[in-house]
Amino acid sequence: MCFQSMAKPPSNMTSNQNVPEFSVSEVSAALKRTVEEAFGYVRIRGEISQPKVAASGHCYLRLKDDNAVIDGIIWRGSMSRLAHKPEEGMEILASGRLTTYPGRSTYQIIIDSFELAGEGALLKLLEDRRKQLTAEGLFAEERKKPLPRLPEIIGVVTSPTGAVIRDILHRLSDRFPRRVLLWPVRVQGEGAKDEIANAIDGFNALKPGGPIPRPDLIIVARGGGSLEDLWAFNEENVVRAAAASVIPLISAVGHETDTTLIDFASDRRAPTPTAAAEMAVPVRLELIAQVDENGVRLGQSVNRLLSESHLHVKGLSRGLPNLAQLVEQKQQDIDGLSDRLESGPKRLLAAKGQELAVAATGLKPARIKLDVERYKKSLADWSKRLDIALGRSTERAGEKLEGLVARLESISPKRVLERGYALVTDVQGAPVTVAAGASPGSNWQVDFQDGPVGVTVGSGAGFSTKTKTKKPQSRSGSQPNSQTGNRQGSLL
Repeated sequence: MCFQSMAKPPSNMTSNQNVPEFSVSEVSAALKRTVEEAFGYVRIRGEISQPKVAASGHCYLRLKDDNAVIDGIIWRGSMSRLAHKPEEGMEILASGRLTTYPGRSTYQIIIDSFELAGEGALLKLLEDRRKQLTAEGLFAEERKKPLPRLPEIIGVVTSPTGAVIRDILHRLSDRFPRRVLLWPVRVQGEGAKDEIANAIDGFNALKPGGPIPRPDLIIVARGGGSLEDLWAFNEENVVRAAAASVIPLISAVGHETDTTLIDFASDRRAPTPTAAAEMAVPVRLELIAQVDENGVRLGQSVNRLLSESHLHVKGLSRGLPNLAQLVEQKQQDIDGLSDRLESGPKRLLAAKGQELAVAATGLKPARIKLDVERYKKSLADWSKRLDIALGRSTERAGEKLEGLVARLESISPKRVLERGYALVTDVQGAPVTVAAGASPGSNWQVDFQDGPVGVTVGSGAGFSTKTKTKKPQSRSGSQPNSQTGNRQGSLL
């Protein structure tokens, strides 16, 4: 169909009867062909306004600048391939073809793909997303989990072909070899964000003790790159997966100066993948050195405690009374009491006799006889009462003496010997309490329950014995039992 210009009607035309007639559809179709043929595939820079995704999955939006607006459509198939979702105020470079929409007499661009217009737009989008997720509390410090001291299994989310996994494995091997589970993912480009998020969720979904062991720690790693290369780690689903991880997570994305949103959601951020491996495990040699140092300190503490306890016990032993002296003193007290019991009645009778003789000198025979009888009776009563008092006193003294003897016997070394122990003394009679004093050829005496035995210390693991020429007596003064007189045993 060809259109004739109607800017100026012919001069000889007096009416519009000769102007060709077209239907609305014909004009719309002609305009559509003209626009599509004249422009074809174009790239348009503009700011997204009023983006809306319909129930069909198609996205409708408007691109605008300071002076004009053009409608845009992103079909559902193209939406699934986009690296970024259209958002209000996003400045983009849209690629597509121009066409018209006859139903509303408008022209529009069918967008096949778009990219953010410059790094400034990316940074603005990144900052807006960071503020949104911060407001939701995904980056709060109280959500951070401590890293395990020495994880048995480490899960790594990264590309299986890059240098990152090799660096991590090499560093773990140098410091403290651990078992590593690799979940291979794409770390940039189409589909990378979904694979990374699914890997984090997949590690957390593993059951402890299952056929695939659940890691104790996750490392999400990638090498350096531009802001666009690292954008997958700024995607919302990746950040939310990292924040929701029950397993402690280390992010190691890019170089030290690179920062992504997953760094804020992770439990620890490592400047490089190699640094992440260093955070994951300690140095094995340092742990061994620390254990050795702790062992030495523990041994020194135990020796110091034993030494202090030995000195304490030794000091307490000096305060114990000498058993022989206690027995001798009590025997002397008993002897004194016995002498007093024997001489007391005699002295009393002599005194009373003297009193009677003095009284008799001034009495008449009859009165003297009566007084003598009375004194005899009184003397008999006193003698009887004295005997009873002496008996009771002697009984009480005996009971007290038996109690003291029992107490002395309970701490007597002879009671220890009766329980199967032996007392070892050197030639000076001093007790031998430690094996350090056992020099070969030394002569010792070993006291048993039934008597002493002389021994000579040998140079080997065993000991030789030597019988004394004279039969020793036991500490109590009794002769040794005839059944064990010349039988001598080993110290050990």
